[in-house]
Amino acid sequence: MSGKSRKLVGTIVLLFSLAIYIVIVGAIGAGRITEAHWFFQFIYFLVAGLLWVAPAAVLIRWMARPD
Repeated sequence: MSGKSRKLVGTIVLLFSLAIYIVIVGAIGAGRITEAHWFFQFIYFLVAGLLWVAPAAVLIRWMARPD
């Protein structure tokens, strides 16, 4: 796979997966987590806000790989 096509596929996959992740995390965050103590809300949103970084880094590293 050439570099340009790898970047195109990676960008589409990243945007699609991030959109799905945001919907899922937002639905959970708008549900039962609103009834939790503020500390648990903080931990949830901290973890949920950072959890997408590792898979995105792997995908970006794959996209940036030389031909």
